[in-house]
Amino acid sequence: MSIDSKRPKALFILQNEARELIYGPQELDDLEKLADFYAPPQTADSVSENRTLLADVEVIFSGWGAPHIDEEFLAAAPNLRAVFYGAGSIRNMVSDAFWSHGVVVTSAYAANAVPVAEYTLATILLSMKKFWSFAAQTRVGHGWGDHTRDVPGNFRSTVGLISCGMVARKILELLTNFDLQRLVYCPFLSDEEAKELGVEKATLNDVFRRADVVSLHTPDLPQTRGMITGWHFSLMKKEATFINTARGAVVRENEMIEVLQQRTDLTAVLDVCHPEPPEPDSQLRKLPNIVLTPHIAGSLGPECRRMGRYMVDEFQRYLAGEPMKWQITREQAAKLA
Repeated sequence: MSIDSKRPKALFILQNEARELIYGPQELDDLEKLADFYAPPQTADSVSENRTLLADVEVIFSGWGAPHIDEEFLAAAPNLRAVFYGAGSIRNMVSDAFWSHGVVVTSAYAANAVPVAEYTLATILLSMKKFWSFAAQTRVGHGWGDHTRDVPGNFRSTVGLISCGMVARKILELLTNFDLQRLVYCPFLSDEEAKELGVEKATLNDVFRRADVVSLHTPDLPQTRGMITGWHFSLMKKEATFINTARGAVVRENEMIEVLQQRTDLTAVLDVCHPEPPEPDSQLRKLPNIVLTPHIAGSLGPECRRMGRYMVDEFQRYLAGEPMKWQITREQAAKLA
């Protein structure tokens, strides 16, 4: 359906800090030419306190701090047609009522996948050099000597990816520049897709058994929580590295810790954990073969503007009556993080 030339009534509804990060001056300028923002930017709290603000809204631009769009919200917003979510997961925003009302939603999850993939690529390449171990050793005067036989290196070594969603596919694209073997475990990946991606399908056990670096990209869903067990870590090759930029709850962290205490040759690089941050006395903070970063793989600083730009581009497609590139259906939402 093509949208007429009249500018749709629009609102920003998200955290103020998120709006400033996601929608930069160029994005704001472009959107103001395309839509009628009939009220100042709002937050989830402000529209909850004053539902009359929603009476005319046709499109919402959102992001972190989005409102929960339930039956009550929709009753106050009878003209709502589309939501442009300038961040990743829409899980906390949508409801059964949202899907029942047929509101279109699109997300910048693909934009947020870019920095996660870049972080993971950098971590993979450094891990193949045992960077984390050597950096720790040299701080205390050790680690010098001939290491030509001690590291996997970045030539014909093996990377294993767990799940093959947007982030993993971006990583695979970046890895084409390197001479590395690529394994993927993903129940949803067909043989044809694997061939197109140039990867070898493997079982979960085989990924842990064969890969020099294992990188987790599984969303946190009821059926995936605790999916990665201590047994999987016990299978890992000597000097192998595990990377988690997905969600901590997918890993049985206590079991992982037990194996890492015994297998000091292994390294875990964790950008996520469960809970976040870890408890002050958690072994995640103490073990020398665990490297923690504070959930920084996703969009930070100016990188967030990429998500806003994706939403501007999507809105232009919407207005032109063209299919949106990143629209999310109810079925897709059930599988995404």
